[in-house]
Amino acid sequence: MDQRKLHKLVETIASGKFKSAEDMLINTVEGIIANENIDVTGGRIWKLDESKKSYKLLYQIGNIEKIDSSFRIDITRYKVLDLVAKQRTILGKETITALREKGIFKYSASGVGSRIKIDEKYYYEYLLALNSENLNESFLLNLNIIATALTSKIKQIRSSASVSHLRADIDKARHLQKSILPEHEYNFHDYELYGITQPAEIVGGDFFDYLEHSDEGERLGVAIGDAASKGVGAAAEAMYISGALRMASSFEIKIASLMKRMNELVNKIFEDDKFTSLFYGELTTHTGGLFLYSNAGHNPPIFLKSDTGEIELLNPTGPVLGPAPNAKYYLESVNFSKGDILLLFSDGITEAANKKFEQYGEERLIKKLKDLKNLSSKEIALAILDDVIRFSKNGKYTDDITIVTIKKIK
Repeated sequence: MDQRKLHKLVETIASGKFKSAEDMLINTVEGIIANENIDVTGGRIWKLDESKKSYKLLYQIGNIEKIDSSFRIDITRYKVLDLVAKQRTILGKETITALREKGIFKYSASGVGSRIKIDEKYYYEYLLALNSENLNESFLLNLNIIATALTSKIKQIRSSASVSHLRADIDKARHLQKSILPEHEYNFHDYELYGITQPAEIVGGDFFDYLEHSDEGERLGVAIGDAASKGVGAAAEAMYISGALRMASSFEIKIASLMKRMNELVNKIFEDDKFTSLFYGELTTHTGGLFLYSNAGHNPPIFLKSDTGEIELLNPTGPVLGPAPNAKYYLESVNFSKGDILLLFSDGITEAANKKFEQYGEERLIKKLKDLKNLSSKEIALAILDDVIRFSKNGKYTDDITIVTIKKIK
């Protein structure tokens, strides 16, 4: 399952009314296992007991033989827990005899909740261990997303009673965010660009940018990103990433290396319930219309070949930024011809819903783009935005929306 869709699914399951964070965790694990699109067959939730320096079993589900409820994992004996504190999610071969006797030979473990300091080391408040037939790299990345979403929900539950919105500060943040965003229209070589963003709240986690490089105007970076969640926290993350990208644009850094560096920064700077999707590409003065890009878990931009009507989706070339500090990112490319259009967008576009809870969707977006292909970049972006707003009027619409259109006009 797509990482952002998985995150939203977990958020949806975890958004019910629960007596406690632990009830939320249990109900969410049950919901994940019940979903046929997620390759999870069972699992366990372990809770840290600070006084006894161990993890005790909080909950277990699945067809593997049940572990005795009194069983504990001693944090001083199993150094692999130090690795969980650093990487959050790990996969490995089970070494605990009592667990191997229950038929658990391979394990997944992901930290959830706050990190608690014991004897100069940090341990997650909860450990989530999910069973699957495919404990591979893809599963590890998905488990990272699940743990990130659950950690975010736990923090929301614990802070909801004390949260107060400071309107004056938020208004300052809104003006700051607007000042950082670029002008809507931009012309580069044979291309015209137009971008627009509209937050769901006063400030939002969507952003886009045009990045001028220092090598005599031969390259233009184009970025669009979406920080998970909403409001001030997401806006702060978005502004940080946008600023870091602007700094990087003054150096000669290859795109794949740039994405790897951005991932390391997000992982290091922000709390471990945060992540961001990011698409970054570079237009050049290359006569063949070369466009190089890397996609960190963002909605696949839509590339329309004007002469044939053929559509190509620029799919992710690596995971979202943040949860997996050692993730790798790859480079891909497309070639623009005159009239070709690249549409970059956030999921606030495709997931906008009407009062019947029907989503705008990728198929409608592609059809709309084809209908508008003879218009300018500005006209295309504004017409799509208008169509989305009309579609979702009186409906369930709460996410930030961002559109950037790129059209080769010569």
